[in-house]
Amino acid sequence: MTRPVRLLILCLLALTGSVFAQHNYAAEEFIIVSGGPSLRKWEDYRVAEEQHDRYGGNFAKAAHIRLEQLRRMHGPAAQLTWLIYRPAYDLRDREDAVRLPPYSCSIGEINERAAKCGARIVWFNNTNFLIDYLNNRGGRKIADLEFFVHSNKYALLFDYSADILGVSTCYLHSIDLRHIQRGLFTRRALVQSWGCHSGEYMSRVWRKATGVRMIGAIGKTDYKSISDHVSLPACARWSR
Repeated sequence: MTRPVRLLILCLLALTGSVFAQHNYAAEEFIIVSGGPSLRKWEDYRVAEEQHDRYGGNFAKAAHIRLEQLRRMHGPAAQLTWLIYRPAYDLRDREDAVRLPPYSCSIGEINERAAKCGARIVWFNNTNFLIDYLNNRGGRKIADLEFFVHSNKYALLFDYSADILGVSTCYLHSIDLRHIQRGLFTRRALVQSWGCHSGEYMSRVWRKATGVRMIGAIGKTDYKSISDHVSLPACARWSR
């Protein structure tokens, strides 16, 4: 082994050790939230360049990539929780069973992805359940909270064009943030929305309501980058 390689390994070990030293995994939780896909029957009414979710697994696959990153970074002791909006996936599963698209993402596949990275799945059907989950975890602090969802500058949308064309029936609006308790997060907690435009207003309200900074997108996010199975959604600019 050459000296430069030995030095590189030592540096990596030192960085890994510093990550573990910053966390008390027995008292912390890493939470990833996935919204659901649109239905193709609705999106087919749009012109091609404005259609969403041709592949139904955009949010689930991106979330899985991030969960795998967190597992590699923090090891087996970290508690990874994957909150997923169930109704949209039920609807898309039934649609894909008839349409037989070349690429789909079933609930069964999501369960398999969670098992591979050792994440616990918590399915939810409404915003109140999500807020209650964040607020009530027996004193366990949130070390990481990330959203893979449709969004606009005022709200994180857990579905969009699932029940109704161009409409979200389940969302976390900036007004709802007053219901999230302060003091839930660790001192170095990472909070990020991977949805479009969330850094244009939602981030500011999030920090005011929770005391924790949220990184959000300025403009649109692009999920095409996840096709290499390792990259997260891309954005030209993130709020800081």
